[in-house]
Amino acid sequence: MAEPGSPLEKKYWVALVLYAVLAVLSWFTLDGKIPVGGRLVELRLVPLVIIGGLALRTVMAMKAEKIRRGDE
Repeated sequence: MAEPGSPLEKKYWVALVLYAVLAVLSWFTLDGKIPVGGRLVELRLVPLVIIGGLALRTVMAMKAEKIRRGDE
């Protein structure tokens, strides 16, 4: 990772916090079920999967940057 307190590290933590806020908001505001592949799936799971994928991508990008800089 970049040095503690660097702009890159601050953006990383802000992004993860915002992903968590979006996940919580989508959990409490969405309701209902939608048909997917012949079965009903809760609507609130769809954005959680997408947000989780974006968060995973952000974590992997930060790990890759850490490796590129030789900090690990």
